[in-house]
Amino acid sequence: MAKLTPEQRRNRDRVETFISLVAPALNLVLAAGDRLSRIVEPEDTEYYPVRSGLLEPEGAAAHDGPEAGPGAGAERDA
Repeated sequence: MAKLTPEQRRNRDRVETFISLVAPALNLVLAAGDRLSRIVEPEDTEYYPVRSGLLEPEGAAAHDGPEAGPGAGAERDA
């Protein structure tokens, strides 16, 4: 990596200082936005939890019964 000139080092230090000073305020803005979004719409219908990557145990799907797939209960709703 090339050596930084004194001017580049000063600019980098200024930017890093600015970021460190503004970071707490940005964290407050994010926290307020999160709180507001939970108040406005407490149940997020578009939320999909992250998959863990671990496989389910072999017998787990069998315990749910035959109607546990997509569209389960669609016949009853009609």
